[in-house]
Amino acid sequence: MPEGRSGANYHTSYAPNAYSIERAGGLPVLIPCGLQDETLRGIYERLDALFIPGGPDVDPKNYNAEPHPALGNVDPIRDATELKVIRWAVDDDLPIFGVCRGHQVMNVALGGTLIQDIPSLVQTDLLHDQDKGLSPARIAHEVTIQPDSRLAEIVGSTRIEVNSLHHQAVERAAPNTHVTAYSPDGVVEALELPDHNFVLSVQWHPEVMYVQNGDAASERLFTAFVNAARESALRKQAVR
Repeated sequence: MPEGRSGANYHTSYAPNAYSIERAGGLPVLIPCGLQDETLRGIYERLDALFIPGGPDVDPKNYNAEPHPALGNVDPIRDATELKVIRWAVDDDLPIFGVCRGHQVMNVALGGTLIQDIPSLVQTDLLHDQDKGLSPARIAHEVTIQPDSRLAEIVGSTRIEVNSLHHQAVERAAPNTHVTAYSPDGVVEALELPDHNFVLSVQWHPEVMYVQNGDAASERLFTAFVNAARESALRKQAVR
């Protein structure tokens, strides 16, 4: 655990992820970072789907870039764990849902790159990382969604309002991924792998909007993810 962070703080930060999965009918299981490969693989093989949450910046070493002066805290052990399990899940066509950092690290795992600091590298008047004194569920801006995307099908719209708590973003989308949503200034807000059963990531935090505000679009996202996990479990049982 990074110095200065307590278990209570970590619970506060990540509890909405577990609560959202639980409310949608899923069984959330937290995976520790830094495990031996054999142990990590043993846990992974018992999963029906993979959720990748928000968190610190992804180390730019993972996409062959030099660190920007505005780069925040990085966690190489967490990076290594998440990159590994994402690649396993894509290879196995296991459902994946990533949010915020999870959206970014999925892009890196599949061969994409990141904008390391939106305020200094993107010409925009839109504030993507809102004041920490405001509610994290506060609506920050609208996103426009591709009409033929899984995301549009799930939320039932091509425009939704979202919160925003990030200073990094997808720069070059990974090969074979489709960008399926943008913010008004052109920042990538969602990615999908259309040739997989369920691989979807979003730049905002639907878990916070769901738990704090009961947001309908966010609820639909978690319901779709848990349904994909349920279908994954049935497929696994069918081949045993």
